[in-house]
Amino acid sequence: MLDPVLLSAISDLEFVARVTVEGALSGLHRSPFHGYSAEFSQYRHYRVGDDLKYVDWKLFARTDRIYTKQFRETTNVRMQIVLDASASMDYRSDAGASKLEYARMLGAALTHLVAGQGDAAGLTVYDDRIRSYLASRPGRSHLRAVLAQLANTDAQGKTASAAALRRAIDLLRSRGVLVLISDLLEDEESVDAELRRASRMGHDVSVFHVLTPDELEWRWGNDLELEDSETGRRVLSASAAGPEYQRRVEAFVERWRARCINAGVEYVLARTDAAPAHSLREYLLHRGHGALR
Repeated sequence: MLDPVLLSAISDLEFVARVTVEGALSGLHRSPFHGYSAEFSQYRHYRVGDDLKYVDWKLFARTDRIYTKQFRETTNVRMQIVLDASASMDYRSDAGASKLEYARMLGAALTHLVAGQGDAAGLTVYDDRIRSYLASRPGRSHLRAVLAQLANTDAQGKTASAAALRRAIDLLRSRGVLVLISDLLEDEESVDAELRRASRMGHDVSVFHVLTPDELEWRWGNDLELEDSETGRRVLSASAAGPEYQRRVEAFVERWRARCINAGVEYVLARTDAAPAHSLREYLLHRGHGALR
């Protein structure tokens, strides 16, 4: 049931999301996301050893008594998923789902995971423009709205990830969780700049780098004619280009991994021939089962 091809053929995206989450969380005993805000609860009399930063000095000036503030932690996760639906995401290898099918399954699983805790999830779908935007909200009805949008999303158009990220970041009014799901086949510098900006603003930022086996490994022994799915441009490639291609694609992946590490961004290479639950579980394990920074 965790095979990406089988899951991508199931029309019930909520069922797919549930199966993926259950597979990812198998053996994990902590909540995958934790709240990061704190609300004032009450005052109490100062006790020796209490942290002085919680003393209310204004109240002391009025009453001549020392009180400390007590707070209670609240779960207040607001996740915004930013999904690349450009034409390049329509590509599939002989093994595995298409990149967009895989991205939809990851997006659905993350939404199901967050909504199941009573927290808020939203969705931004883009190509060279923002195609649809759903603000982060809690609730079952909103979960179904996000899943419906994911199910009805197809791959078309060119890519402009940086502009979509910029808009999604600006619409996150308070500190939140930002997840980019993309093949990252575009201007690397501008996308990296927006991811860094989001991280500096205090958002918890993650990237699922979705690529097919064909893109990661040179599998052809003959000369090829290659066509760019977004521009229609065609180039001829000789079979001898394999080693050079392999070197470049490995450098591409490692460059993105290093960029994310340096920016404090979680990076997951999501192969479309791997179970979505595997990619999701890797993500949760990387981020310490989800403890927000």
